[in-house]
Amino acid sequence: MGAEALVKACLNGNREPGAHPALPITPEQLAAAGAAAVAAGAQALHIHPRGPDGRESLAAVDEAVRAVRAAVPGVPIGVSTGAWMEPDVDARAAAVRAWREPDFASVNLSEEGHVEVMAACVEAEVGIEAGLWRVDDVAALAVSGYAGRLVRVLVEPREDAAAAALATAEAINAALDEAGIPGPRVQHGFGAATWEVIRRAKELGE
Repeated sequence: MGAEALVKACLNGNREPGAHPALPITPEQLAAAGAAAVAAGAQALHIHPRGPDGRESLAAVDEAVRAVRAAVPGVPIGVSTGAWMEPDVDARAAAVRAWREPDFASVNLSEEGHVEVMAACVEAEVGIEAGLWRVDDVAALAVSGYAGRLVRVLVEPREDAAAAALATAEAINAALDEAGIPGPRVQHGFGAATWEVIRRAKELGE
């Protein structure tokens, strides 16, 4: 709140290979897409690295981040820790703990094991972005022990309808204010609702 606005580009998300002809999958494709995004004004990047089979992989993170960083030196690069890549909490935390390249990682507070994954980020010296999909996630963040150690909060309403997404985002922001959780926030939409969420973020100066 009140900080300078940040434009962060997510280059591929968790979409399946082939979902779009231009979807970047390989480290080389991510590097090219990252360079284009930064040239267009992005100040930070978020990527979902893939293994040789094209599937998202926690083990592929360092290689992909190195490739993107070579293309855009000095630009912060973050990744996902989504449980869909590794449902086992201990294995997921161990994979994160082994990282050496990302500047930050998003941790979804709705997912089981978020505290363990945030602890692994701290051990790996990877900054934490707290992903809040719903209002209840604010309470989970408040009791996690990591609310004061975040790079930023991601306000991520999952609804496809713009009105519903905006309502959820406003409820999450209000809950964050009430809980006194500090730090900058990024307003993050999905699908068609993204544009309305971004317009609202601009109005809020976030």
